Amino acid sequence: MGINFHSEENKKSYTTRIADSSWREAIKDHVPLETIFNALDIGCGGGIYSKALSDLGVTHVVGVDFSEAILEGARKNCTDYPNISFQQGNAVSTGLESNGFNLVLERALIHHLKDVTPCFKEAYRLLKPDGYFIVQDRTPADCLVAGDNSHIRGYFFELFPKLIEKETNRRHSSQTVIDGLAEVGFKDIKEVKLWEIRNVYCNKEQILEDLRERTGRSILHELDNQELEQLISHVDQAISIENNLVEMDRWTIWVATK
Repeated sequence: MGINFHSEENKKSYTTRIADSSWREAIKDHVPLETIFNALDIGCGGGIYSKALSDLGVTHVVGVDFSEAILEGARKNCTDYPNISFQQGNAVSTGLESNGFNLVLERALIHHLKDVTPCFKEAYRLLKPDGYFIVQDRTPADCLVAGDNSHIRGYFFELFPKLIEKETNRRHSSQTVIDGLAEVGFKDIKEVKLWEIRNVYCNKEQILEDLRERTGRSILHELDNQELEQLISHVDQAISIENNLVEMDRWTIWVATK
């Protein structure tokens, strides 16, 4: 099993959220946004974070993804953002000109790659001197935080331990990322931990339906429909909600400069 990013069925899977202010504040804390005019969002998915970069004041944003189906969803998601453009491309060979961007973002991308070095080399090539590179992903340790009322993702692995090996094997350690960044020439490398608000739900039915749709959660494509219903039932019993349920995910962000 596993998600097919090229399927028309999944073109809206990564368009339904808005990047939370917790993410925007983290970026503002570590990047002087007044110096960022051209940004590149590699592995842009549905354009959620392309829009966030624009909202932070970036003049022009280019989103790149390898899936034309996903990009179709991104273009529809960003119709109100004329300063955002999209093109199909690969993280290790975008086809874009060298030294063209003040900032390159790779969010939730590197866990799809066995070797981070080629995509880091490409990001280095694309950045202008003193440009900023932001990598955001989960380390193996981030993946294994226990489930609770705000960390729904933890319940996936509690109920289905078979997912642990799949999840941790595709994640890179922080040291691997730091070493890879340094190897290609990045400097001033910083690691930041972030509990990013993923969504706010008004009732339990909303979170259960979000799980049923596997919205933006590629790991759930490793479960068949019967297993997914088991998970939904487990989460239904495990969580409680009085007013709103604030769901958060644990991430690691690395910020470096060229």
